[in-house]
Amino acid sequence: MAEMTQPRELFIHELRDILYAERQLTKALPTMAKEAGDDELRQGFQDHLDETREQIANLEEVFAQLGERPAGERCPGIEGIIAEHDEFMSEESPDGQVRDLFLTGAAARTEHYEIAAYTGLVAMATAMGERGAADLLKRNLTQEKEMLKRAEAIGKRIGKAAVKETSAA
Repeated sequence: MAEMTQPRELFIHELRDILYAERQLTKALPTMAKEAGDDELRQGFQDHLDETREQIANLEEVFAQLGERPAGERCPGIEGIIAEHDEFMSEESPDGQVRDLFLTGAAARTEHYEIAAYTGLVAMATAMGERGAADLLKRNLTQEKEMLKRAEAIGKRIGKAAVKETSAA
């Protein structure tokens, strides 16, 4: 890769990174939905899969607005989060509420990663005067923040129930 010297180059790089991440999540979310024992958590993963597909469409529109090809670029960050999930699930074989607590944590880690990416992208798009791109990226950012709140609320509820059951036993 050539030396990156222009803000637009970084912006395109970061767009490709998050596009790759979102595409990887469309593969991971169905698995997480199947793993979830809690109905609300399962539905959250299913709902977020639909949102992730919308986010990919938004990203593809941003690329179109910029006259760029919507190509993903390997994202080690999301690969690490997915690998951590896969390793934990295979090595620890968590059951019931422990599994669901882990899944809510995995969801929160993912959302934090995406929120950081979209926050930076919105700032860059705004600074470059790319209003249309900024608006589309803000939509994605808003959805990620909402999913984080949802995952945290579900995790809190499951955690309280698990502690209550453990204390009663």
